[in-house]
Amino acid sequence: MNVVFVLTETAEEVLQMVSNDIAGLLAAVKGDSVSFPFGIYQYDSHTLDHYLLEDGTYQQELVIYLKPEQKKNETVLPKPLDINI
Repeated sequence: MNVVFVLTETAEEVLQMVSNDIAGLLAAVKGDSVSFPFGIYQYDSHTLDHYLLEDGTYQQELVIYLKPEQKKNETVLPKPLDINI
């Protein structure tokens, strides 16, 4: 199955891969952290998407959403909104 890792805040796709062990992959990403050469993240959520290909067959895709790693006793606040009055 096609698996895509996406950053929740920006919707940026950071990795696309194919895996036959979806249960194992989900168990692994729900652990303490997910590390890439460019940063460390934590599991946020996932969706299973289905879409129709041009040849009439359905394709499944697991999208795993990640958030920046939060250290213990650290609170991550949302970015302030730019409001022009």
